[in-house]
Amino acid sequence: MAEADSVTEEGLKTKLVDVLHATHVEIEDMSGGCGQAFSAIIVSPQFVKKTTLARHRLVNSALKTEIAAIHAWTPKCYTPEQWARENQEGSRVVAPGKDTTGEVVTGTSA
Repeated sequence: MAEADSVTEEGLKTKLVDVLHATHVEIEDMSGGCGQAFSAIIVSPQFVKKTTLARHRLVNSALKTEIAAIHAWTPKCYTPEQWARENQEGSRVVAPGKDTTGEVVTGTSA
């Protein structure tokens, strides 16, 4: 099992590119640098014709060891076509939890 200390943004990104042939990956450590909570945007052709649940299962399977070593993992999964459409419409997609106001994540309460 991976130790929490050994789970890094770059390590997660590398594995997602290698295993899922991701064309775009953004990983953010949401834990303030201690490596216990990560959010991600993942774009992969392997997500085509898959439900959100099936996409998350693919990602979780690829990162099984890493996810077991951390506290929180929040992915957003897109096909290349969905990602292009999101960026073309001008609404910049951010990793889950990144769109914050002060200390409270948008859509939650303190």
